[in-house]
Amino acid sequence: MPAVFFDLDGTLIDSRADLATAVNLMRRDLGLQTLPTGVIAGYVGEGLRLLVQRALAEQPQALDDAVARTRKHYRAHLLDHTVLYPGVSEALRRIGEGGLKCAVVTNKPREFALPILTGLGIADWIETVVGGGDATALKPDPAPVFLAARQLGLADLSGSWMVGDSFTDLEAGRRAGVHCCFCRYGFGDPRNEPYGLAVDSLLELARRLLDG
Repeated sequence: MPAVFFDLDGTLIDSRADLATAVNLMRRDLGLQTLPTGVIAGYVGEGLRLLVQRALAEQPQALDDAVARTRKHYRAHLLDHTVLYPGVSEALRRIGEGGLKCAVVTNKPREFALPILTGLGIADWIETVVGGGDATALKPDPAPVFLAARQLGLADLSGSWMVGDSFTDLEAGRRAGVHCCFCRYGFGDPRNEPYGLAVDSLLELARRLLDG
């Protein structure tokens, strides 16, 4: 049975405000000025450590401490303003009821991904979650996709999809040998990665997968 592997940030959820809060609280701790939410959103997608590194150009020597501080602040503000994108819950329900397996494959650490999925009411439609640090490498490496497939009991990925808003998702999907769907509404950058489908809502994806 094919699977649909979903990215999280910029695909299922708009988490920009809460990520910016965590990063800016870390910067305040270190005596630095805050950064605009849009700037911080541009740093998202390749894991927490790289996000913090990009947001800490003034004090690179403080990276380890800054990562720990950002983790603490983000844990406290996971769901202050984070919301599902329109149509996500309905699309997941339709895809799941249509017989496809749904997984989340994200570079966000599992300790944050799981409570967000639960808090936003979509955990029941997700059969497995692979977070940052669970596999041997982060996306754009395909290792997280392969790990999710193993957890789903899939030996054959033909007909499966990787869905996301960033080149990290599209490249991981391409390298894993699955179809790729680009979410135009997200805040990631596809760069020059190819994709077979682009959507403005996950409901479009659900219709494509279920109606052919």
